[in-house]
Amino acid sequence: MKIAIILVNYNGRQYNTACIESLLKQQNICEIKIIVVDNASQDDSMQIIQKRYEADDRIETIYLDDNYGFSYANNVGIRRAIEWNTDYVLLLNNDTEAEEDLLSQLMACSKRHPDSMIVPKIYYSDRRNVIWSAGGAMSPLIRKVHHIGLDQEDKGQFDREQMVEFATGCCLLIPILVIIRAGFLDERFFLYYEDTEYSFRLRKMGISLYYCPKARLYHKVGASSKGADSPLCAYYIARNWLLCSRIHLGMRYPLFLLYYAVNRTACCTLWLLRGKKELVRATGRGIRDYGRKKFGRLECRE
Repeated sequence: MKIAIILVNYNGRQYNTACIESLLKQQNICEIKIIVVDNASQDDSMQIIQKRYEADDRIETIYLDDNYGFSYANNVGIRRAIEWNTDYVLLLNNDTEAEEDLLSQLMACSKRHPDSMIVPKIYYSDRRNVIWSAGGAMSPLIRKVHHIGLDQEDKGQFDREQMVEFATGCCLLIPILVIIRAGFLDERFFLYYEDTEYSFRLRKMGISLYYCPKARLYHKVGASSKGADSPLCAYYIARNWLLCSRIHLGMRYPLFLLYYAVNRTACCTLWLLRGKKELVRATGRGIRDYGRKKFGRLECRE
């Protein structure tokens, strides 16, 4: 059995080593390959990986000539995994650390629920008894996603293995046959909502998503976008939330637009009161770029 673990790196010097070391300590249940796809980093993160792991054939590096985003880089890794004849792909954020039995628990869950996508229980890295995600759910009308158990101390209340509606891209175990059937990540999203779109897509195809509470992961939340309260985050959420909903909500889309207008107006009002005008401008630009069908990476103005 083969598992290809795909890590997308962009200036991840402070995260990569801890993540990779936690993967190399996994219980020996199968053959693994760690594929690090670099989005044209400007730090020395890839040089550190090359120097530290150059003799380890479990680790492979791929260098892209530009920053093409999370979806594109993962798709490059998936294609390499297919060439390696993998049985499973694990999409994993590089700002994470895994418990030593993460893979074995995910694989055991996958055997109980074949042809399904599996997610672990994810904790905050700096508060290791506080849950960030115990699977995901969607609201009944506009299908807004949220993490189950967010910010709750783990007292065993989310220890039941169950089907969920949303799977975070922080950590996804996907059988390769599911990817072949459902396709790759949508590269229009660049950052944020690619996992929401994929969750929608799989569920529409009758492919289940399962939460595995025995598989545990620790996440440095917000590392990829410098935190949720940033112009980068505001832009991609404003734009990609519209795109994802337009693709998948069908007749519910007008109702979503009403909610979206109220939600973004409330956020912008709060940002203005806090003096965060840059977040308001980023939101406005995200909405405009959606209307202009400008997707992919946000291009900086001269």
